[in-house]
Amino acid sequence: MKYRKIADSDLNLSAIAFGAWAAGGWMWGGTEQNDSIRAIEAAFDNGINAIDTAPIYGQGVSEEIVGEALLGIPRDKVYILTKYGMRWDLAKGDFAMHSQDNRGRPIDVYKYAGAESIIKECEDSLRRLRTDYIDLYQIHWPDSTTSIEESMKAVESLVKSGKIRYAGVCNYNRAKLEEAMKFAPVVSNQVPYSMVRRDIENELVPFCIQNKKSILAYSPMERGLLTGKMKPGHEFGTGDHRASHPAFKEENLRRVNKFLDSVRYIAQAHKLSLGQLVLNWTVHQPGITIALAGARTPEQSIQNAKALNVMLGHDELDFITEGLQNLQLVR
Repeated sequence: MKYRKIADSDLNLSAIAFGAWAAGGWMWGGTEQNDSIRAIEAAFDNGINAIDTAPIYGQGVSEEIVGEALLGIPRDKVYILTKYGMRWDLAKGDFAMHSQDNRGRPIDVYKYAGAESIIKECEDSLRRLRTDYIDLYQIHWPDSTTSIEESMKAVESLVKSGKIRYAGVCNYNRAKLEEAMKFAPVVSNQVPYSMVRRDIENELVPFCIQNKKSILAYSPMERGLLTGKMKPGHEFGTGDHRASHPAFKEENLRRVNKFLDSVRYIAQAHKLSLGQLVLNWTVHQPGITIALAGARTPEQSIQNAKALNVMLGHDELDFITEGLQNLQLVR
């Protein structure tokens, strides 16, 4: 495993971090708690030392699973990343979506990052995670009803109180990140980035490189689309949000699999799966510090952790990138 320092911090995270959205079950067709706990334990045993979660993932379930899984691990050996700013128990802020919880009950989700809400959410997360501090605390989505100044100053107060170590943001464009930096020492921006979703390369990546801010790439395998395991005609389970996601249209499955077939020989030459090849390529892109990879079983965790066991050559990385120029998804 390779480790990378988050800019302007002493957080030395594994280049592949464990993404715990699916572990919470919400929008992924439910969860099997024991499997998720074993997946996190396997990730740690194989060198992954960073776990990224959020309260909204299962409405607290993901954080609780993470907290239980880490009970036997020395606290200073693992980095806990969580978020704030999405409420399913308070109708305030920007309406985000109608959804259902893991029991099928309807919920309305709001993006809200008022100061009082941030303080409450932090306390709730600390309790669920069974810890007395959070290593990286990130706003989940921008909230247009609350000023960035208010949100960042509330987070800065949590840093001063020792409840969190560092502040980060998620899903912020360049302008919002630049604004946030005025009010808190933001060290990172977590954004979607994958072989088929590279728009951040135009503006955000150069800005982060210039200003020494780390980028945490989420959905690097595009929710499983880039693993090569999904073929045209694939059927998703009940409650799996991918069933209606445009990225998983039949034509997109055909296009993606055609591209993956063109680079399969590189994966085979290094004894990597296609998913491992995708993760390896991702963390070698300019400006990308960490790639978050989800896992619901120990086997998946081990596969993710071993993705960086080999060094791809510059010519191989270039060949993959050049091939992506012809890969366009149907929206």
